[in-house]
Amino acid sequence: MLSVAGHRFASLATTTPALRMGLVRCFASVTGPFQCPPLPYAKNALEPHMSAETLTYHHDKHHQTYVDTLNSIAAENPSIAKKTLEQVIKTETGKPFNQAAQIYNHTFFFNNLGPGAGGEPTGKIAELIIRDFGSFEKFKEEFTAAAVGHFGSGWVWLVADDGKLKIVQGHDAGTPVKDSKAPLMNIDVWEHAYYIDYRNARAQYVKNYWNLVNWDFVNKKVAAAGL
Repeated sequence: MLSVAGHRFASLATTTPALRMGLVRCFASVTGPFQCPPLPYAKNALEPHMSAETLTYHHDKHHQTYVDTLNSIAAENPSIAKKTLEQVIKTETGKPFNQAAQIYNHTFFFNNLGPGAGGEPTGKIAELIIRDFGSFEKFKEEFTAAAVGHFGSGWVWLVADDGKLKIVQGHDAGTPVKDSKAPLMNIDVWEHAYYIDYRNARAQYVKNYWNLVNWDFVNKKVAAAGL
């Protein structure tokens, strides 16, 4: 069996190529153990906007450390080991919550980026953005301002809340999953997400993020949220 962030799937050897491509995009509710899902693209695929070096450190070291730490906690706490990642986020506090939330947040982040992506959205998300923000440019302006202006480490999310799109911020490991809001897209504004490529120029990192947004992934999240 293959486990993606605590979610089990058939082994890669027994799946079709199409299914293998979709594994890292799944957030099924199956219990642990918790594992670090592979990136859905090569480490150099997001260049020049995000370097292979950044993804190596961000995914293989930072993300993996959250997974290793949660597994260490689960090894000493059988009740956590039996929970899904989302259940840990919703029911735990302190260190278990922080590790689980960061695993979820990072898995989501890596999947809402893609090579050859970016540009203006299409499909249902485009309609919803115009409905709730007036225009894509207005939404982009508000999301960018939230990401650039976020104080300290954390995340900025587009979520569905009571059927409407909202931009929310999560400090440190903050995640909308805790509040039962449906996440649609996010950006990581921890310094480790951009410091190798941009040093302290967070604004430039956020500007280039728009060249990487995987709107197909966002539209799948819109459909999953029933919008």
